[in-house]
Amino acid sequence: MTESPDNKPSDRAPTLAGQIGDKAARKLKARRNPTPGVWFGLGMMGLIGWSVVVPTLLGAALGLWLDEQHPGTHSWTLALLVGGLTLGCFNAWHWVAKEERAMREEDQEDRDD
Repeated sequence: MTESPDNKPSDRAPTLAGQIGDKAARKLKARRNPTPGVWFGLGMMGLIGWSVVVPTLLGAALGLWLDEQHPGTHSWTLALLVGGLTLGCFNAWHWVAKEERAMREEDQEDRDD
């Protein structure tokens, strides 16, 4: 243990009891919040995929209906398909960004503890 000139333990060299306490706290937190497995990751990929697919298919369906009801020179199907795809991609991007922020905040809390 490193001691400063006034015989107080240095902040840079934690005591053995402090190290053991930190390690025990990390183990308890790991038991409360287990690491997500492979199935969790596959489920998240599926969730992100569906958040893109559903608006795309809805846009295409609405476009087909509009093309039948109001035929014209422009394709409603193509326009709404692209619009649905764009909306779905923004939706997935927003969701992934929100999850990333949550992970960073949790990581920061771990460092602060």
